[in-house]
Amino acid sequence: MSDRRDIATLLAAVLPDSDGAVTPPIVQTSLFTFDSYKSFEDRMAGRSDSAIYTRVENPTVAAFEKLMAEAEQGEAAVGFASGMAAISSTLLAFVKPGDRIACVEHVYPDTFRFLERMLRPFGVHIEYHAPERFVDDPELLADVTLAYLESPGSLVFEAIDLRRAAEHAKRHNVLTMVDNSWASPVFQRPLTLGIDIVIHSASKYISGHSDTVAGVVVASLDHIARIRDLTLPLLGAKLAPFEAFLLTRGLRTLHARMMQHQAAANMFVDRLAAIPQVRQVNSPGANDAPGLTGRSGLMSIEFDDSVDIAKFSDALNLFRLGVSWGGFESLILPARVGLAQAGEQNSMQKFGVSPNLVRLNLGLESADDLWADFTSALAKSTA
Repeated sequence: MSDRRDIATLLAAVLPDSDGAVTPPIVQTSLFTFDSYKSFEDRMAGRSDSAIYTRVENPTVAAFEKLMAEAEQGEAAVGFASGMAAISSTLLAFVKPGDRIACVEHVYPDTFRFLERMLRPFGVHIEYHAPERFVDDPELLADVTLAYLESPGSLVFEAIDLRRAAEHAKRHNVLTMVDNSWASPVFQRPLTLGIDIVIHSASKYISGHSDTVAGVVVASLDHIARIRDLTLPLLGAKLAPFEAFLLTRGLRTLHARMMQHQAAANMFVDRLAAIPQVRQVNSPGANDAPGLTGRSGLMSIEFDDSVDIAKFSDALNLFRLGVSWGGFESLILPARVGLAQAGEQNSMQKFGVSPNLVRLNLGLESADDLWADFTSALAKSTA
């Protein structure tokens, strides 16, 4: 369903509740019973949609899914126990052996590993392309089953004209999926640009508090019904009621938090231009791609060789070393750490990420304090 109110109002508005509660209650139960044989039979036969078992549906989870679908201007949504559960369950619902996936380069590393270690051995063909090819090459998706995109992408944050990419895909009857975790529905709504399926690692900006691991998928009623029929119940990676409660809480403040993340990022981008040790800043902003209306607090910076990355990382006080992002806290992820990650596949090595790259998550601390911490650490680590 679509709501034309401003997204700040949409997210903060009270959800209708028969008891007048401004926050949906946590329905912490595994099982729902029926008051008659007929109502039980109707549910099992698919003639009703009442709750039956929390692995399949739950009122608290449904409240989050409804609000998430409205935020993305989609028809329906389905929650999962993690971002990777959302990604893997959605891919498995729509591809089979022999199908071809066209995936953007610099994809989230665990998505890359899932494609390479799980789907490829089962006969799914995967090809990786630079983001601009999905826009500039109208024949790229010929004979492709599914296009998997991130915009902006991981680590180097290249934004894509999703409308044109979707137009090319529809010309070839190709299903399109986009990870929208970086922008959130506050700064980008891919479904309105023609994309078929939107995925979020809800652990990131949707939660915003670094206390929840979850994922969510938003799409048409038909696409969500397929996921609910195949992979949600059979793989069992369901979203729990308490996590759904926390995610709804996160959505209430998402717009305000994204505005503060953006203000800090804008300040960093402006000031980094004057830092001689900085070779490149990767941080797309409003209108850098059609449909992108803002800049989130996740960016990456490539330093020159004069900066000792390890010393720089250790000299930071407000920025903590960690793999995630999107919470209230500021984080740093040096590419050298990612490049050293053990495993038979490493997407950072495959796609040529610079060892002098560092990813910054700008949290909700004072932007001036973050900048002082950053410049102090840089001064201590530059030859």
